[in-house]
Amino acid sequence: MKHRGRHRRRRRGRALRATLAGTALALTAAATMISASQATVADAPGALQPVSASDGAGRLPLAEHRIPGRWLDRLASEMGRPVGVGTVLENADVPLREAAECPAPEKHALPVEPAATRAYCFGGSGTRGWRPGAVTTSGDADDDGRWGANRVILSGWTRGAEGGSLDGPAPGQGLAKVAFVDVNDPRAPRYTWALLAVPVDGGRDYRGLVSPLSGMVWYQDKLLVTTREGDRNALYVYDMDRIQRATVESDAVGRVRGGWAAHGNRFVLPAVGSYTLPGGDDAARPATVSLDRSTSPDSLVASEWVPADGDRHTRLWRYALSRDPARSGLLATDSSGDADPVEAYETKTTDVRGVLAHRTGWYLDRASGDPGGHGTLWRQDTDGARATECGTDGTRHCWSRRSGSLSHWEETGEVWSQSGRMLFALPLTSIDRALD
Repeated sequence: MKHRGRHRRRRRGRALRATLAGTALALTAAATMISASQATVADAPGALQPVSASDGAGRLPLAEHRIPGRWLDRLASEMGRPVGVGTVLENADVPLREAAECPAPEKHALPVEPAATRAYCFGGSGTRGWRPGAVTTSGDADDDGRWGANRVILSGWTRGAEGGSLDGPAPGQGLAKVAFVDVNDPRAPRYTWALLAVPVDGGRDYRGLVSPLSGMVWYQDKLLVTTREGDRNALYVYDMDRIQRATVESDAVGRVRGGWAAHGNRFVLPAVGSYTLPGGDDAARPATVSLDRSTSPDSLVASEWVPADGDRHTRLWRYALSRDPARSGLLATDSSGDADPVEAYETKTTDVRGVLAHRTGWYLDRASGDPGGHGTLWRQDTDGARATECGTDGTRHCWSRRSGSLSHWEETGEVWSQSGRMLFALPLTSIDRALD
């Protein structure tokens, strides 16, 4: 499809296309009382500390690699002509339930303060035995908020039980898939699934991507996703115009008798490239990512994952995205094919599950130390840090229970995230008001 005005800039202060006034939901989570067991939090993390690009901690070059075009062409010749997002949405036939219809225990996972203004929950179809993770939207893909004529949310899931670390499931438990959610009618969103895969054997077959989807950004025609510890690749790259149809309904993945299978899913995305870490498997790696449209050029921001009992600070990076029309959706690289960060910081915030940057502020979604507790959303910059207090005891455990990635839909002003089976949104302005 042709890319429509991806680099248009809106005038600051332009009215949001989506009317948010009067849409706040009477969600159970908004009235949830925080228990005394959650009242004690670590000291505020303080200001972000800039890290020089010459410092080893600040430099994380990512080497770009492309899957050979002949591999992808061979796969397409065997599987059939690739399709685009519009075709996938035509097959979206599983409804998301609005918050009022969701079970109370699931709604308890929503943020307490500020409260979500929109929320939906996934049912059992295709989610049993799968763990929810990253979120991105057509608001990332194009600054008018649409991909073609469609408004879309992508929700990433990994095969394996919920919970656990960002290291993800063991290889035998892996597989990663994405729910394509049609939100053209926000009162009746519907979705279908596409499996993420990696071409092998010269494009004669593919394997499933075995990785937790802890970070995901859809920018222009590319989808960039984070990968697990032990994988030399930091990010895999998918082309949203190269979606293939599965032809055999089977739990298998790849070429099977009679055609092609995608673990029971209708569609499969074969990777078209990756970004490789320097220095081997133990190098620092992005664990969660998001898009920042407040910079010029647009940029991808990333945070690593450091456990709460870790012995070092968490590092944050910013990478410029390419302005070259021939490199749509990819990171800007030097003559050697490396993408170097244009900014780097350290923060005392640990167990970061979501990162967002807008103008000078960085928003860090920190998980709760209590498996059943709410997390904390910090806003940090080089001057200090703030978090919402939502109880009489001054607790800052106000964010969602099962913290997840963050995505800013610039055209509507909303921030989208996912907590367990709940997919939710709220205005960035409401987050900032709660932090002032």
